[in-house]
Amino acid sequence: METFLIKAAQLILSLSILVFLHELGHFAFARIFKTRVDKFYLFFNPYISLLRCKKINGKWQFKFFARNVPDMYRKKLDAFGNVVKDEKGKDVMEEISMADLSQDDWRKHTDDTEWGIGWLPLGGYCKIAGMIDESMDTEAMKKPAQPWEFRSKPAWQRLFIMVGGVLVNFITALAIYSMILLVWGEEYLPLQNAKFGMQFSEVAVKNGFRNGDILLAINNKPVEESSEAIKKILVDGSQSVTVLRDGKKTTFILPSNFTRQIIASNSKQFMTPRVPFVVEKTVNGSAAAKAGMQKGDSVVSVNGKAMFAIQDISVQLDSCKGKTVPIEFVRSGKHLSTSLVVSESGKIGVALKTFAGNFVTKRISYGFFESIPAGINKGVETLTSYVKQLKFIFTKEGAKQIGGFGTIGSLFPDVWDWQNFWALTAFLSIILAFMNILPIPALDGGHTLFLLYEMVTGRKPSDKFLEYAQMVGIFLLFALLIYANGNDIFRLFK
Repeated sequence: METFLIKAAQLILSLSILVFLHELGHFAFARIFKTRVDKFYLFFNPYISLLRCKKINGKWQFKFFARNVPDMYRKKLDAFGNVVKDEKGKDVMEEISMADLSQDDWRKHTDDTEWGIGWLPLGGYCKIAGMIDESMDTEAMKKPAQPWEFRSKPAWQRLFIMVGGVLVNFITALAIYSMILLVWGEEYLPLQNAKFGMQFSEVAVKNGFRNGDILLAINNKPVEESSEAIKKILVDGSQSVTVLRDGKKTTFILPSNFTRQIIASNSKQFMTPRVPFVVEKTVNGSAAAKAGMQKGDSVVSVNGKAMFAIQDISVQLDSCKGKTVPIEFVRSGKHLSTSLVVSESGKIGVALKTFAGNFVTKRISYGFFESIPAGINKGVETLTSYVKQLKFIFTKEGAKQIGGFGTIGSLFPDVWDWQNFWALTAFLSIILAFMNILPIPALDGGHTLFLLYEMVTGRKPSDKFLEYAQMVGIFLLFALLIYANGNDIFRLFK
């Protein structure tokens, strides 16, 4: 439960920061071009809001756990008090007169923005006057356009207002990457320093890799980082791989559908460095402690099978739950053996030597002025790689991997780590920027597409067309949301 709460807190905080900044991008450009913004909300607020505030006559007013302000429209009644219907049988709405509103009614003060926090932490919104958005305020669109409304502004100004959120998200990602490099720098394990080689997934082994291989080159070009090698193989589709195997260089060709095989296998990691199973300390009263194991002991055999890597030993212990198994290990150059009982969780009660304690890593530090171009370059590379990966969504294997909030939340670590938090926030900011600029109605990209059409042709799409396009876009987004989160639920119970 604690792990779930930590992941959920990181997810909500990360998305809150990004959604707030995204909507702030729309708000800023709207105000620059003197466009009225009716509401600015973090989180959605059906029926009630956790917090509502508005500046009225120079003073801020606050309301907590309050019902939302009703619309400025009401059903029109005839002389007998009956609701008036139009020719299609729909209720006729009429605008409420300002004279009918009390002085402390927030609707009477339309020039200032209402700020608030909703109770549904799935996003947020910036309601811009005179714009057809997810609020579907069609009654307001029936009135003559006002100079302070979005629809009255020149197309180029409306374009900036629409792309403002995406622009801010991308700049945010670049700024975060620069900050990470300035504060923590970069540290990675050069592939040549992975002296025990790499541990590969089952699919990778079937296609030519062997556990213990050290990657040297991809398509005859040397590679230094595992992330670089993974990108070239899985994202770019490179097929020629050169490895150091048993002291000799070996080159083999991967099949063209290798990435799709990896996706279909649901492998969490394609390859990881092989790390020796070296005891850092034993847990008091554990099986390892009772068997006399000590700090520095390096396990070399479990249940009669020779193995030294954490990955192999963990699998072997997991298959021996509740059993007494023989274990061989090396201590100060001497080969020793013992027997112990594996717990029902597949553990023997030891803490292992850290990753850094086994390898020589490479660290790069950045000064303030060095971190900025390096952060920009990292952001651009991340965006490029993400765009390339989208092609797999349209495959059978990739479609099954689409996930919702559960998948996003699982990206965050079990413990709160600020470096990982900001790195994932930057990555999500890149995704949010790109997904929002896709030319889908209801997204910023859909509005942008219609604006570009207007600027090129000189003809503005009708409000009725935009309303229908918005409804189609909302339907598509809800369908995608249900499918993605449905996948999460399916995987949870699988």
